[in-house]
Amino acid sequence: MSTQAYDIVKLARSNKRPTGLDYIQNLCGDFLELHGDRCYADDAAIVGGVGHFRGIPVTFVAIEKGHSAKERMSRFFGAPHPEGYRKALRLMRQAEKFHRPVLCFVDTSGAYCGIGAEERGQGQAIAENLMGMMSLNTPVITILIGEGGSGGALALSVADRVWMLENAVYSVISPEGCASILWKDAGKADEAAQRLRLTARDALELGIIEKIIPERDLGQPAFYGLLADRLEKELHVLMGQEDLLQRRYARFRAFGSPKPLETQPLVGVK
Repeated sequence: MSTQAYDIVKLARSNKRPTGLDYIQNLCGDFLELHGDRCYADDAAIVGGVGHFRGIPVTFVAIEKGHSAKERMSRFFGAPHPEGYRKALRLMRQAEKFHRPVLCFVDTSGAYCGIGAEERGQGQAIAENLMGMMSLNTPVITILIGEGGSGGALALSVADRVWMLENAVYSVISPEGCASILWKDAGKADEAAQRLRLTARDALELGIIEKIIPERDLGQPAFYGLLADRLEKELHVLMGQEDLLQRRYARFRAFGSPKPLETQPLVGVK
């Protein structure tokens, strides 16, 4: 069995990849972070706030893993708690109120799995995000920049456009978890990764995403500049649509009816 898919999983997990905050800081020069869910606490695994992107007032939401070991621990390795998702939804509803589009950056192995998170309603928080984003009357673009794991990633991916970096992954479960369930052997993660169809190319072929962003010059100014060009163009298209909610609904209803890959070229940063 080819291990190509699992090789991409390893690249997606690399601690050398830019994190959500790196994207925000390179796309927005005046980012103002906002904290708290107005219910329990502030979750450092999700960063959110407002700023200007190419002259457009935008709300940014990102799952942040951190870089150093100390920072990664403080951010729970990018595994959000319920209060993180509630903070994200609070900021997105604020964006709707003030007619700001939303840019989300997703990089998580999944929502935090701990007793405290479950006691505070982890599942309900994710479900409320799914429902809230589906009816959010403002443009939303989500980019998967690394791992897109399970409901923890989906909670910020009910968007008008979902893009993936070339070496990002998007899956209902990790390859190791899948292998443990199916074959009682986590060592078969490479085979599980292949069968899960979790790569960006798979997601594009299945109609789950709209674009793949090549990773040439990843993390360099040229990369962020070209990404910004694509985002600016897409935002102007979305901001001009009067039937935004109907189009978003139709987008998700179309899942399960994949189009041939050749009709969806690998469009992205060139």
